[in-house]
Amino acid sequence: MRNTNTPIAVEGYPFVAGAVVITAALSLISCKVPVVSPLAILFGLLTLFVVFFFRNPGRVTPADEKTVIAPADGVVIYQGIAREDHLGEEMTKISIFMSVFNVHINRVPITGTVLDTFYTKGKFLDVRDERATFENEQAGLVIETAEGKKMVVVQVAGLIARRIVCYAKKGDQLVRGRRYGLIRFGSRLDVYLPRDTALNVKIGDKTVAGETVLGTLP
Repeated sequence: MRNTNTPIAVEGYPFVAGAVVITAALSLISCKVPVVSPLAILFGLLTLFVVFFFRNPGRVTPADEKTVIAPADGVVIYQGIAREDHLGEEMTKISIFMSVFNVHINRVPITGTVLDTFYTKGKFLDVRDERATFENEQAGLVIETAEGKKMVVVQVAGLIARRIVCYAKKGDQLVRGRRYGLIRFGSRLDVYLPRDTALNVKIGDKTVAGETVLGTLP
């Protein structure tokens, strides 16, 4: 998987480089044309924000392999029973909203094999709207543990987020807590768990990708 030891996600390099070049050019011009100085400062701040957005901090994942780990930094905005169409069954659904200020690297929620992947084009509704689950552009993974438990994790693009990145492919062996993708800029992760999962979070709770325990498999 990518972004294992990089302080900034590699997908952010072009954005950071572009912002740095524009800031440097405006700074040089402002030396001769002072009126350009505010614009140079503005792009300097924008450069800092881009670096901040694509930051890629390390995380310490809990040791218990039966625990399902949050795949994203953010806030739990939905928790309840919902039908998951790819497995064709009712499951416990947890939705995590990521604002533009959250780390946007996504992490594997449980160790297992990727049984299937899917990608659906769609709209870019505000991801806090529950319709986003069904109508927005999204990409998902169906994961099966060694014990035969299946779950689904879905990256959902949002009003500002227009680019979903997922490194995992069908047949891959994933390890919980490892990085597997990201979404630019601000988005949502939907996690579908077996209904007999013992939950550890509720609506309004903040999550840290790779560290927060969403629940424990039986």
